[in-house]
Amino acid sequence: MRKATKDQLTPKEEELMQFLWEHGPISISKLVELYPDPRPHFNTVSTVVRRLEAKGFVEHSESGGSFHYYAKVKKEYVRSRSFGNFIKNYFSGSYYGAVSSLVQEDKISADELKELLRLVERKGK
Repeated sequence: MRKATKDQLTPKEEELMQFLWEHGPISISKLVELYPDPRPHFNTVSTVVRRLEAKGFVEHSESGGSFHYYAKVKKEYVRSRSFGNFIKNYFSGSYYGAVSSLVQEDKISADELKELLRLVERKGK
């Protein structure tokens, strides 16, 4: 099982962040309802939310005596950091190695590669 550092998310934290990006601000009980069956226990979700708050990914506000939680960081920030860590951990930091792997495993088409090349060329101008 993957252990996350303060600036990384575990799979359970990533899943919960998806809910917060899509539905936040939201209470713990409403978060629990978003999970498919079998749903995690209220305390489990609460613990993950508190961990995310401690890491600085989530904040809360109080309304009518209940807490509503929301994502403090944008999805793009987490995606960028996660992708960078993935490339570092599995491809020795080589984005070329990652794309080569996609080609070797038939996960990307020649047309998609041509479009990527066009994006790189446009960005270079």
